[in-house]
Amino acid sequence: MTNQLMIYSDSDRCIKCYACQVACKQWHKTKAGTTSRRNVIEYTSGTFPDVQRVFYSKGCMHCEEPACAAVCPAGAITKRAEDGIVVVDRDKCIGCHYCYFACPFGIPDYDDGGMDKCDMCLSLGVDDTGRPTPHCVATCPTQALYFGTKEEIDQVINEKEAARALAHAEGSAK
Repeated sequence: MTNQLMIYSDSDRCIKCYACQVACKQWHKTKAGTTSRRNVIEYTSGTFPDVQRVFYSKGCMHCEEPACAAVCPAGAITKRAEDGIVVVDRDKCIGCHYCYFACPFGIPDYDDGGMDKCDMCLSLGVDDTGRPTPHCVATCPTQALYFGTKEEIDQVINEKEAARALAHAEGSAK
């Protein structure tokens, strides 16, 4: 799929401010006390005093072959052909949790209305180009979240890796 839309989280830029998570909850009117469609996760490694902390903004990966859709007995989860966004028809969801167990990332969440997950703010409308505007991306103060097609995101990752390699080479030369 050439138009697969994605959100990429750059853990080098994420500062665990939760702005993406708050924006998601606010725009989607999520009830207090429940998780949002995007959640900031902290990974730690090492032992004191050499502890490493990495932050990551986690949401639906909109997989090429979504396991959640494959196991949904009600057909409530589908992948849109035009942009690759995996969407949930909450009217069809029977709350069986099969999608949660099938998802390799543990993304699906449940509330009174059934399964809920990131739809890249598609449910809030689209812009002039026909694309949704993910509010988590627009809100991130450090620009740790990128939104675009798979090709655009691959370019961002390649540029980031090239910069990292150059910095490493320059550091080794000193």
